[in-house]
Amino acid sequence: MQIDLSLNPGLARRDLLKAGALVVGFSFSGVPAWGQASAGAGRSLALTEVDSFLALRRDGSVVIYSGKVDLGTGHRIAIRQMVGEELSLPVGRIELVEGDSALTPNQGPTAGSSGIMRGGVELRQAAATLREALLARAAQRLQKPADSLTLADGWVLASDGNKVAVGELVGDKPLALKMNPKAPLKNPAQYTMVGQPLPRPDIPGKVTGRHVYVHDFTLPGMLHGRVVRPPAIGAKVLAVDTASVAGLPGVRVVHINDFVAVVSPNEWAAMRAARELKVQWSDSAALIGHQGVVDWAKRGPFLAEETLVNKGDAARLAGLADAPGKITATYAWPLQSHASMGPSCGVADVKAESATVWTASQASHRLVNSCAALLDMPRDKVRVIYLDGAGCYGMNGHDDASAEAAMLSKAVGAPVRVQWSREEELGWDPKGPPQLLELRATLTPEGRIDAWETEMWLPRATANLEWIPLLSPQAAGLKQPVGQAVGLVTQNGDPSYPANAVKVSVHWLGAAPLRPSNIRAPGKVANCFAVESFVDELAAKAGIDPIAFRLRDLANPRGREVIERVAKMMQWSPRASSVRRSQQRLATGRGMAFIHYKHNETFVAMGMDVEVDRDSGAIRVKRIACAHDCGLMINPDAVRAQVEGSILQTLSRTLHEETTFDKSRVTSVNWASYPLLRFPEVPRLDIELVQRIDQPPLGAGEAASSPVPAALANAVFDATGVRLRTVPFTRERVKALFA
Repeated sequence: MQIDLSLNPGLARRDLLKAGALVVGFSFSGVPAWGQASAGAGRSLALTEVDSFLALRRDGSVVIYSGKVDLGTGHRIAIRQMVGEELSLPVGRIELVEGDSALTPNQGPTAGSSGIMRGGVELRQAAATLREALLARAAQRLQKPADSLTLADGWVLASDGNKVAVGELVGDKPLALKMNPKAPLKNPAQYTMVGQPLPRPDIPGKVTGRHVYVHDFTLPGMLHGRVVRPPAIGAKVLAVDTASVAGLPGVRVVHINDFVAVVSPNEWAAMRAARELKVQWSDSAALIGHQGVVDWAKRGPFLAEETLVNKGDAARLAGLADAPGKITATYAWPLQSHASMGPSCGVADVKAESATVWTASQASHRLVNSCAALLDMPRDKVRVIYLDGAGCYGMNGHDDASAEAAMLSKAVGAPVRVQWSREEELGWDPKGPPQLLELRATLTPEGRIDAWETEMWLPRATANLEWIPLLSPQAAGLKQPVGQAVGLVTQNGDPSYPANAVKVSVHWLGAAPLRPSNIRAPGKVANCFAVESFVDELAAKAGIDPIAFRLRDLANPRGREVIERVAKMMQWSPRASSVRRSQQRLATGRGMAFIHYKHNETFVAMGMDVEVDRDSGAIRVKRIACAHDCGLMINPDAVRAQVEGSILQTLSRTLHEETTFDKSRVTSVNWASYPLLRFPEVPRLDIELVQRIDQPPLGAGEAASSPVPAALANAVFDATGVRLRTVPFTRERVKALFA
């Protein structure tokens, strides 16, 4: 059966039923209320209300409603620790509802390392407000001063032995409390849970196979959907031959303008139908090819020119272009895929008057807007529920798969699960955008930075978009939210070290070569690669040891501490980085890099010991030393896992990963053409975490990614005297430098 909505993509399902265009031969039970707590119905979702974040049950247990989600970051235990600490309640008595747009407040996407730093801090303040209110109510009940009372395991205790259960004060009723930003937080000296490596509650289910990922989620009567992708980006549908899949069991074809998909009760039949359906497509060669990206960036045209930083002696900057002794270097970062190990998936159940979507999106509240637009449904009738996926650290294909499930569910009148393939994931997920940076600088006679200029070329449609266009709604001609915000991909484009003059500017290009998205530490990885590699080049020009060059003028004591820790971990003996190593086939070297993430968050220093095979071009990273200061660590084990993951994922991106494409399509669509870091390549990791119990928590999900490429490039230079300025550092690229 074909359902062709090309002429009227807004046609409602009830209109189709009236017209006899669709026959649904089954029924299914209601959608389970996932995460629905006893105090959940009719809750406030306003960020100004404690009720939006917390519910207190009569038995003294607490339900947390978090708009931020756990993407494998340990968020599920850390926010329990934060709330439990303020309420003196064990984490075992705290339930969590996360990322459900009907039950949780909109705290923004789980991105930018903001899960704890912003989302957790909001929850902590809600708990502090609740504690203050509980003590005040108990003081009236017990006729005691509030400051003489304490909270412990669901009780308010007085020094004379009298007590009252918190459930008696509030339990199972709305708290009716406004958030009090001045409600005092617990003294760090009294912490019993915050700062402890408590075990994550999701790990047992994950290692035993009982944890429900979005890929595992099913509904009664659910159909399996597959989208038929065009052979070239931008191709249009000319004809669809539904008879070509007529022999497959239960298969139906959905065709809306240039969107073509199939559904079936049988997943294998849906997969076969997606392969065997005969669709005639127009030709398309709209791409520039990955080898032309650098020329494209330099050529323009440009939408705008913007100066981001301009400070210090203007005369020095004006004379930089013609200054004697000027040093110049250009660094290039490629388009990259998220390369999630499990391809994207989404499940949707769209009814006549409402819709529910299950997704692994890191922005469930934002996805509500997209689904409401494409379904032509009021926003308050769309519910999006987060379930774990295979990881993303930026928007991968999960939002697309979820939107496709919603489109198909509306078209066929049944719940639909859409599962992407490996080829779809690597070929069609939105990509981390390319970045090109040209750096220029001069040194003072004493070997300090005199004038510094960073010039960037970036697509304006780049990371951290407020709205990333979704593939299938775009192909179908359905409505999508409009408007986009350029993300902070320009951060850390200037050095952390003092200079007499600094300028950072950007040439904003138009659309990216491929649909863009944010990937872990968006912008900062490439910027730190350029800046910290260039700092090493300046140190070499000055004939000064790279660590001594950085420490000489770095004022921030926390920045100095992480650099000094790495030097100690590596038993770093000072030497000028201009000293060339031996010309033997196997050359060994060391390198380091530093970042003050966004210039106002986490401090990370990283050192590497490497071995370079001149004959093959192979780089072997033998050891990585990392010192990491993210302020207050709620759960040090979770932080350590994030730092390890950041390092290894970015090492993979630096050594291997580049999305390749020709004039029509992405060509790196499997693990052979888009290789990842393998287990034999994993180096020894030595990590020192700096706990600052009296400081605010900062992000740990991204910062350690940023210094990886520069530390590696600097180590290769120390080993060989060769500078690597283009990522990835493939064997072929490295070997060519020795030719």
